[in-house]
Amino acid sequence: RKLLTHVALVSSLTLLLGACSADQKEPEKRLVLATQAQSAGAQAQVFAGEIRAREQVNLSFRVPGKVAQRYVDDGARVKAGQVLARLDDQDLNLQDQASEASVKALKADLDLADSELRRYRGLVEKQLVSKSLYDSKQAQAQAARARYQQAVAQARVNTNQTGYAVIRAPGPGVISQRFIEAGQVVSAGQPVFAFAADGARDVAINVAEQHLPGLRIGQPVSVELWTQEGQRYAGKIREIAASADAMTRTYAVRVALDDAAAVTQLGQSARVYMAQNGAANLSVPLSALSDDDGRPVVWVIDAKEGRIHKREVSTHKYGAQRVEISDGLSQNEWIVQAGVHLLREGEPVRAVDAENRPVRLGAKAAAKP
Repeated sequence: RKLLTHVALVSSLTLLLGACSADQKEPEKRLVLATQAQSAGAQAQVFAGEIRAREQVNLSFRVPGKVAQRYVDDGARVKAGQVLARLDDQDLNLQDQASEASVKALKADLDLADSELRRYRGLVEKQLVSKSLYDSKQAQAQAARARYQQAVAQARVNTNQTGYAVIRAPGPGVISQRFIEAGQVVSAGQPVFAFAADGARDVAINVAEQHLPGLRIGQPVSVELWTQEGQRYAGKIREIAASADAMTRTYAVRVALDDAAAVTQLGQSARVYMAQNGAANLSVPLSALSDDDGRPVVWVIDAKEGRIHKREVSTHKYGAQRVEISDGLSQNEWIVQAGVHLLREGEPVRAVDAENRPVRLGAKAAAKP
């Protein structure tokens, strides 16, 4: 009886242990979206810009007057020396004629004064006239010569002003903008045309103050035209404004588009990509960051165990979509990107990337353009 009782007890324990083993299943792993930290320096800053001519100037008349004729319009291609507009030069021609007449009159006075001076020189040598009278004639001749030289100079000025009534193209290029119409009265120096010379092109951008320390003359950048999306052209920073714009508080920067293959039009929109130099921090998506008693933390996936662990990090700068991490995380570590508020310490997980592909936890971070 004792033997039967012992056998029954052993059988019961065996069945009980078997049932418990059958009920203990391996816990299901949570599916998480994983990512790796990226170098903050590899994140390119993007600035919107506009294609402009490297040499661009406003053309104007150097004398005031009424616009008699306008020969070109916006977008017109012009050659060097081509007449673009002309003022009504009737008054200028009259002034030129008056100055020429004055030159002739004063030249006659000068000739008369020189002739009299020669005669009085002979008389004073023969002591027929006094020395003081001769000195007077000599002074009159010198004054006549000075008046004549003054008239000649004024005549040249009037001749030049007559020529200033015409605007000519300083070289081959394009009239990018027109500011006047025929019949309009303009002042000296008032812009009449905006002239863009043929040749090199720049991209004009405006940069905020916080980005200025990372820029330098000659810094290489890449330029993408909005009409040629995906095609990058080489360029470099050519000019940085010394002071900020009074209204926008931004600094004007000119980027030289050195790639000869780039076909551009004036005023065309473009994007300028600049790498953030000297940034040793890493960046992670904002959704990967959570809070633990007021301290920022991320969930790091253990590559060997496949479990997640909470880790405190130091943040540097917050952006619209990413945050820079200055300490507590290495670039090759995988972290959970989304749903961090649902995770538990030590929980096993299955990691997939943004394209729903299983990730290799030991893989290094791929460099992104």
